[in-house]
Amino acid sequence: MIMKLDNQLFDKIQKQAEASPRRSINYDLITSAEDSSQRMLNVLMCDTVIPIHRHTETSETVVVCRGAIREEFYDDQGHKTEEFILRAGGKCPAIQVPKGVFHTSVCLEDGSVIFEAKDGVYKPISPEDVL
Repeated sequence: MIMKLDNQLFDKIQKQAEASPRRSINYDLITSAEDSSQRMLNVLMCDTVIPIHRHTETSETVVVCRGAIREEFYDDQGHKTEEFILRAGGKCPAIQVPKGVFHTSVCLEDGSVIFEAKDGVYKPISPEDVL
């Protein structure tokens, strides 16, 4: 089945994010239980809090489809090392987060929509992978 990833879908998911206590919604795009990757839309509000974390088994691709975020990177002691503004349609709408690097996303516009992709099936992040 073809699924359009358009503003109509983004608006629908944004309403769920606005009503969520987390102020964000992950919309899963995998197509079957046999799918060996993680693909999702993540709709964020400006007051969404994403803990600084890392993925020890995969890199992560982040593409801003609507709105803007600031992607921040940290060393193992929790010191910010770099940050990048990602904006839909802008000079840099996407970034590749290397495996094992601490990072977070900060929403700059309510209703920002990001596409995220990672290798492998979903595994919860362990406590030592959160700063």
